[in-house]
Amino acid sequence: MSGGGMGGGADEAGPAAAGADDGAGRGEAGPPLRETWEVEVEELRRRTELAQRMGGEERVQRQHDAGRLTVRERIDKLLDPGTFHERGAIAGRATYEGTELVEFVPANFVMGTGRIDGRVVVVGGDDFTVRGGASDASIALKQIQAEQMAREFRVPIVRLVDGTGGGGSVKSYDQLGRTYVPANPGWDHVVAALSEVPVVAAALGPVAGLGAARVATSHFALMVKGVSQVFVAGPPVVKHAMPEEPDKEELGGSHIHTRNGTADNEVASEDDALAQIRRFLSYMPSSVWDAPPRGAQFDPPDRRAEELLSVIPRDRRKPYNARRIAELVLDEGSFFESGRLWGRPLITGFGRLHGWPVGVLAGDPLHYAGGLTADASDKLTRFVDLCDTFHLPAVNFVDQPGFVIGTTAERAATIRKGARALVAVYQATVPWVSVIVRKVFGVAGAAHGNAQKLNYRFAWPSGDWGSLPLEGGIEAAFKRQLEASDDPDAMRRELEERYNLVRSPFRTAETFNVEEIIDPRDTRPLLCEWVVNAYRLVSQDLGPKARGLRP
Repeated sequence: MSGGGMGGGADEAGPAAAGADDGAGRGEAGPPLRETWEVEVEELRRRTELAQRMGGEERVQRQHDAGRLTVRERIDKLLDPGTFHERGAIAGRATYEGTELVEFVPANFVMGTGRIDGRVVVVGGDDFTVRGGASDASIALKQIQAEQMAREFRVPIVRLVDGTGGGGSVKSYDQLGRTYVPANPGWDHVVAALSEVPVVAAALGPVAGLGAARVATSHFALMVKGVSQVFVAGPPVVKHAMPEEPDKEELGGSHIHTRNGTADNEVASEDDALAQIRRFLSYMPSSVWDAPPRGAQFDPPDRRAEELLSVIPRDRRKPYNARRIAELVLDEGSFFESGRLWGRPLITGFGRLHGWPVGVLAGDPLHYAGGLTADASDKLTRFVDLCDTFHLPAVNFVDQPGFVIGTTAERAATIRKGARALVAVYQATVPWVSVIVRKVFGVAGAAHGNAQKLNYRFAWPSGDWGSLPLEGGIEAAFKRQLEASDDPDAMRRELEERYNLVRSPFRTAETFNVEEIIDPRDTRPLLCEWVVNAYRLVSQDLGPKARGLRP
C-alpha cells in the first residue's frame, strides 16, 4: 500500500516556521505554506478506509465461508443505524519507507459507542480476520478503554468475542524478543464493571484463553450453536498436554457450556444472538445509578386469565408447564428466559408488569420436580445477585419440594451451594414477591424469600408446604411402627388420611402463617399493583450495592 504519507506536511511546515511570513504565504526560505490541513485530513481518510478493509478480502471471505460475520458487520447489525462512533479506528501496525506509509494492518479489536433502542452503549469486538483475534500492539489498550469507558459513562458494555479475545500467541514472543510473566491489564475494570453496568458477551467463533474468561465474566453470555466454541486452551494445546484429541466442538461447543452455566443461552445464528443482546438490555438500566426503563403499557393490568384456575393439576404427582404461568401473568409476550439449558429445576428470566421490568423465578416440576440441585443453586445465586445489583424487582413463582437428595446430590456439594443461594436471597435488598403455586418444603423452600423481612407473598389454593412432604415424611417419622405393623400399607394409608386433614392451606392461613390465599386469576392484578410500590422503593435506593456482584 503506498501513497502520500503524513510526513510530507511536516517537512514543508517545519523550515517555514524558522522565518517570518512575508504576508504572501511564503516565509524567508522554503515552499509556500498551506492554508488548510486538507492533505492530513485526506491521509486520515485513507488510513480509515484501510482499517475498514480489516484483514483483507481473502480473510474476510474466509470468515464468511465459515458462516460468521465480520466484526464491523456485527456492530452494524447490533446498534441502531448510523449511531456507531468508533474510537481508535486507525490504531494498528504501520510500515514506512522513510516518511511514506507502505503497509497498514489495523488493530484486531474494534470499539466505540453507539445506541440500542436509543440508549448509549459501549461495544467492542474482536476482528478474527486479523491474526485470529490474538493480541497485538494496540488491542490491550483498546479493550481496557472500552471497559473503562463503560464504567465512566455508566452505560452497558457489549463484548463480541471471536478468537483469543486479546489473549496471547507464541508469535508475540518473536515481536518482543522475550517471554513475559502473565498479567491481565485492565482486569480491575472488568471486575468492577460487574457491579456497576450491564455486561453482555457473545462468543461468535472459537474462543480461547482470555477470550473465554471475557465471555464467562459477564451478566449475560451467548453462544451460537455449531459455530462458537469456548475453551481455556484449544485442541492443539490439549493434544500436547492431555491424553485426548478432541476437536473444537467436542472440547467446548455450546452443547457443553450452555448446560454448565458458562454461557446462558444457545442461539441458532449470529442474528439471533444480536437480537437477544438487544432484548436482554431492554430490561436493564444503563447502570446501577439508574432504574430499569419502563416499556410500553399495552396489556391491561386487571387482566384475569381463566387458564390459571386449572394450570396446577389436582394430582400432586403430575407436573405442569411452569413457563405458562409466567406467560399468563406477565405482560403478553414479555417473558424472556435466560439459562434455560442449565440448572433446569429452576427457571429464570425477565418480564414486565404493566410495562415495568421484573426478574422472574419459578420452579420447574419437569426436572427433579423443581427440587434444587447444585447447579440450580448456583443459578439461583447468580440470578438473585443480578436482580439485586440492577434494582430489578423479583417475582418468584414458588414450587419448591426441597433440595434434591441422594449420593449424586451429596457428591455435587448441593448443601454447600444451596446454602450460598440462601445467603444471596437473604442479602438481597431489591423488592421481592413470592407467589406460592404449589410446594414449599424444607430448607430449600425457605429460600423462596427472606422471612426476616416483610416477605410479601400470595398463595394459591394449590399450596402444599411443611418441613417435609407427607409422602416420604410419614415413612421417616413412623419407620419403626411401620416395620412392626402386621399391615404396613394399611397403617400408611391411615396415617396419610390423618395428616391430610391438616394439609389444607386454609389451616395455615387461619394462624396468619401464610398472609393471603388468592384466586389464581387475581395474580396479575395484584402483582401489577405491587410493582408500582416496588418501583417507588427502587427509585429511592439507586446506586451500587455495598458488596460486589459474585461472578
